[in-house]
Amino acid sequence: MFGPPGHAYIYLLYGVSWALNLVTGCEGEPHAVLIRALEPARGLEVMARRRGKPASSRELTSGPGKLTQALGITGALYGTDLCGEQLFLEEGHTFRGRIGRSRRINVDYAGAWAEKLWRFYERGNRFVSVAPRE
Repeated sequence: MFGPPGHAYIYLLYGVSWALNLVTGCEGEPHAVLIRALEPARGLEVMARRRGKPASSRELTSGPGKLTQALGITGALYGTDLCGEQLFLEEGHTFRGRIGRSRRINVDYAGAWAEKLWRFYERGNRFVSVAPRE
């Protein structure tokens, strides 16, 4: 999280599954965005095989650990430049939904910071990882 912006910060959640964060701040500053879920658009058969779920399942990528398992992301990609060829972001389809905001998930230990509306999601999207607490 303290690395250069535009790189992957990947860590093990609860010693069980990997989580993907995108470093967004200046190097040395702990700013990153956790990618909790995504709506799969292609490669569904590969994701389904990795997850052991049907390709139509909302469970393919509806959580940080599910997402990394479906995409084959592990700690081996820690620090990867997100503008490279191995792990990257690409422009998606035209967005048609409404953006919602809520408190973050599973950070009750963070005191007042847990109350911040720092979770953003597409309202009504079936791949959102946890129903928003609004």
